[in-house]
Amino acid sequence: MQQDDFHADALSLETLAVRAGHVRTAEQEHGEPIFTTSSFVYRSAAEAARKFGGEEPGNIYSRFTNPTVRIFEQRLAALEGGERCVATSSGMAAILSTVLALLEAGDEIVASRSLFGSTVSLFSKYLGKFGITTRYVELGNLEAWEAAITPRTKLLFAETPSNPLSELVDIAALAEIAHHHGALLAIDNCFLTPALQRPLALGADLVIHSATKYLDGQGRAIGGAVVGRDKELEEVFGVVRTCGPCLSPFNAWIFLKGLETLSLRMRAHCDNALALAQWLEAHPAVERVHYSGLESHPQHALARQQQSGFGAVLGVEIRGEREGAWSVIDATQLMSITGNLGDVKTTITHPATTTHGRLSDEQKASAGIREGLVRIAVGLEALDDLKADLARGLDALA
Repeated sequence: MQQDDFHADALSLETLAVRAGHVRTAEQEHGEPIFTTSSFVYRSAAEAARKFGGEEPGNIYSRFTNPTVRIFEQRLAALEGGERCVATSSGMAAILSTVLALLEAGDEIVASRSLFGSTVSLFSKYLGKFGITTRYVELGNLEAWEAAITPRTKLLFAETPSNPLSELVDIAALAEIAHHHGALLAIDNCFLTPALQRPLALGADLVIHSATKYLDGQGRAIGGAVVGRDKELEEVFGVVRTCGPCLSPFNAWIFLKGLETLSLRMRAHCDNALALAQWLEAHPAVERVHYSGLESHPQHALARQQQSGFGAVLGVEIRGEREGAWSVIDATQLMSITGNLGDVKTTITHPATTTHGRLSDEQKASAGIREGLVRIAVGLEALDDLKADLARGLDALA
């Protein structure tokens, strides 16, 4: 089946994840090809001039036009329901490219204070050098978002669910606030992917991905993407074309293979995560579990409303502050102690000293990153084995 042979709107997400974007070459390949070439050859000088001048579509240079990358972009755009996708070298490159494309000196961002540590550093330290100011608000407090917006605000940026506390914001309501003030809304959909949440359908203008995480699903490659309307994405494309934070063809191919099983994996991740969260919530060494799938989560109803699943990331507060958290992490033998997530292998880390370690004490406190907090990104191992691995350290604290 060629891409031109079907209408994306008529197909399910599972089918699009396997089929969208691939137009077979003259070789009639069944699997998506990897175009490992830096440049492309033209039949004439006139053809080269037309393509370089934008008069004729086609490949120019793999920094910004590569067929394998294009398949990934078209497939992810179809899954998110966007007009266009631009792939980047990492999730952070996706955020940076978006801001460089759409903002300028004097503009302002309003962002959730519950952001990945590197995103906070990018907004506060580096963008601030160039005259772009960021204000931080409580993720779920719509009144705080509204109050923080000024005439200079051009972008609202949120992760929902947040990393690692599983906090949420009402995307549809936040989109209304953004648009009322003439601003764009960008949602980092890394934790849920389009298999579980589609922010564009809820009113968001842009969706950001670290493809490194669940889109790949096996911790094999680094990459990112921005999805949205062609108007804004053309500007993002211009940044990637000129500045060069591009995705490699090989990594794009890896992500294509990941997308094929995305729905299956995310359902299995959700099942494992919910069962583990419920078990942890009942353990005497655990003070609190942050997971929107739990009925005890204060935004559980909102999660059910705007998500079709709850994801795989748990924030677990352990008795005994840092000493207790580290003892549980160090007692694990199965889980991988690493800052990455989105893998079939369960990972565990201490956010206050790893993923959010470069934040100030004040920033950590504001974001709820406490010393006893452990982040578990639940993989696809047997649930009983994961429980036993955690029980080793937890039982010693109880």
